[in-house]
Amino acid sequence: MRAQRSNSSGNAEAGFTLIEVMIAMVVIAILAAVAIPSYRSYVRRGQLAEAFTTLADARVKMEQYYQDNKFYGAAANSTACPTLPTLGAFPVVGKYFTVSCGSLGAAPAQTYTLTATGTGGLTTGYAYTVNHNGTKGTTSFDGQSSSAVCWLTKGGSCDN
Repeated sequence: MRAQRSNSSGNAEAGFTLIEVMIAMVVIAILAAVAIPSYRSYVRRGQLAEAFTTLADARVKMEQYYQDNKFYGAAANSTACPTLPTLGAFPVVGKYFTVSCGSLGAAPAQTYTLTATGTGGLTTGYAYTVNHNGTKGTTSFDGQSSSAVCWLTKGGSCDN
C-alpha cells in the first residue's frame, strides 16, 4: 500500500508508510528466529562427522595393530596407546575434535576405548566413544551427560 501525497509544487510523492516498514521488519525477524537455529544445527551435524570418521578410522587402525602384535598397547608389557600408521600418536587433533586413547586394559592390553571430544565452537560439549568391540557411545551431547549406546547426531536420533 503506497501513500500518495501532494507536495507544495503539486507533484505526487510515493513511498512506504511507517507501519508497512515495521511489518516487513517483523516478518524478517520471525524468519531469522527460525532460520538461524536451524542453520547452526545443520552446520554442527556436519562438524560432528569429523568425530565419527576419525573414531572409525582409529578403530580400524587399532584392529590392524592388534592383528600384527596381538595386543593394543605400545608394547607387550605396556598400557600406553600405540602410535598408529597414518594417524600418528594420541591424542589426534582435528579441526573440531580431539581423539584420545582413554583406557587400555591391563598389559598385555586386550581392550581399549577411544574418545572424541569437541574442541571449540559448535562442537563444545560433545563427546563420543568407541571400544574394542565396536560399541559406539555418546558421553556428552550438547553439554548434557549421556549414556546412549550410539553416536547421537541430533536430539535423540543415532547415527548407526
